[in-house]
Amino acid sequence: MTRRIVTFSAAMLLTVAAVAQQETSVPTKQQATGKAHMTVNVAQSAPALPMGTAVKMKLETMLSTVTNKAGDAFAGRVTEDVSMNGNVVIPVGSSIQGKVVRVSSERRYKGVPSLELRPEQVTTPNGDKYLLNAVVVDTDKASETKVNDEGKIKGKGIDGRDKLEMAVGTGAGAGVGALMTHSATGALVGGVIGGSSAVVYWLTKHKSATLAPGTEIVMELSRPMTLNSASD
Repeated sequence: MTRRIVTFSAAMLLTVAAVAQQETSVPTKQQATGKAHMTVNVAQSAPALPMGTAVKMKLETMLSTVTNKAGDAFAGRVTEDVSMNGNVVIPVGSSIQGKVVRVSSERRYKGVPSLELRPEQVTTPNGDKYLLNAVVVDTDKASETKVNDEGKIKGKGIDGRDKLEMAVGTGAGAGVGALMTHSATGALVGGVIGGSSAVVYWLTKHKSATLAPGTEIVMELSRPMTLNSASD
């Protein structure tokens, strides 16, 4: 009986030793390759409207080189859907907010008045807000303004009306001088006086660039607009 127990115990010890040796001699797949399996999460970048995308709006704020200054806010409303890959990104009715960057109110003899606007944010009807980097490229003809390659909205400079005012001022002065002296000399003196008055008026009066509420403005994105909601 004792001999059977000893034999059984010896067999059990041999079995345990064999199993242990097998476990240490057979490397795991991870040990064999030397690499652990890792799960990598690749963050997908948010889609973006490409640079050059046109955004059309109607101005809701009166803007003028006479009354506005740099830093003043303006607002507008999108008039056409802006889509990407068949999906509307900026729907009609979205609100656009921005600021006046630069105002130049020139006298008639120095140049033309100009406004420069910086759109900053668009808010969709459902409340989504996106940062907006865009430049003005066109305005409607009714505003009597033009947009140059730098995005400046320019008013009118010296025109036919200015020349008419000058001529009328000079002619009126000549007529008054002639009536007072009944002579060509009087007309000449009156013309000089009238002409001087017209020139002073012409030199001191400022031209203005004005955009009334309802003016249509076309902008183009100056950089891609990422479709991540902007923080308040």
